Amino acid sequence: MTFLAFVEKNWMLFAALIASGGMLIWPFVSGRMSGGREIGTLGATQLINSRNALLLDVREPKEVDGSRLPNAVHVPLSQLESRGGELGKYVLRPVIAYCDRGQRGRAAAALLAKLGFKDIYHLQGGFKAWKDAGLPVQKT
Repeated sequence: MTFLAFVEKNWMLFAALIASGGMLIWPFVSGRMSGGREIGTLGATQLINSRNALLLDVREPKEVDGSRLPNAVHVPLSQLESRGGELGKYVLRPVIAYCDRGQRGRAAAALLAKLGFKDIYHLQGGFKAWKDAGLPVQKT
């Protein structure tokens, strides 16, 4: 039996193989295209302590509940492109972008790459993961 005959006879299994393979590869590919790398709370803490990483809070004002990560700079994602010049002095430092739950941090990383940042991370799980890990927060 040739390969094409096998595929024709078992086309549903072959389609499932292609789909599942795509789902396994997608996180790797999308992470490379975003301009930043995902980092957990432990890695973020290490990066802050060892390399003085900038914490960038990209939550919208209505999401900020009066607290943020210690010494974080707040620039909402909706304003990041227009206010990017304010961050120019930090371009040589590693940047860890975070939102409330981690979904928009990747978009922020892509924008930061366009603004000239090279060492960009986005916090996995966002502010919620930080708080759930029992790490310190700063009242605003």
